[in-house]
Amino acid sequence: MNIILSNSSGKPIYEQIANQVKEQIMTGELAAGDALPSMRLLARELRISVITTKRAYEELEREGFLENVPGKGCFVASQNRELLRETLLRRVEEHLSQAVEEARKGGLSLEEIHEMLDILYKGENL
Repeated sequence: MNIILSNSSGKPIYEQIANQVKEQIMTGELAAGDALPSMRLLARELRISVITTKRAYEELEREGFLENVPGKGCFVASQNRELLRETLLRRVEEHLSQAVEEARKGGLSLEEIHEMLDILYKGENL
């Protein structure tokens, strides 16, 4: 499991971990039934507190991404792909709505927004 933490992201570390695990599940990099490293092992690998990894795992379990099997560890839960996609679409729509509102306030045209979105989606630098 590949997790990259950033001290300058502005997001709490547990949230960075949870978001990256969710992304790996949604992209299929982690499949249903895959075992995750123990909280202690992950904490040691990332050089963070076990409390932080515990919080990330608890959030993932609460949201239905992980199953904790006492005595065996944490595993990727079976996911409904359509439900995951719907959740992702809703999140993207919320962010795009905020961006459109800001663009309107700034007087940007729809063409300018399209161009910006094309550049960002393709991963080109502005």
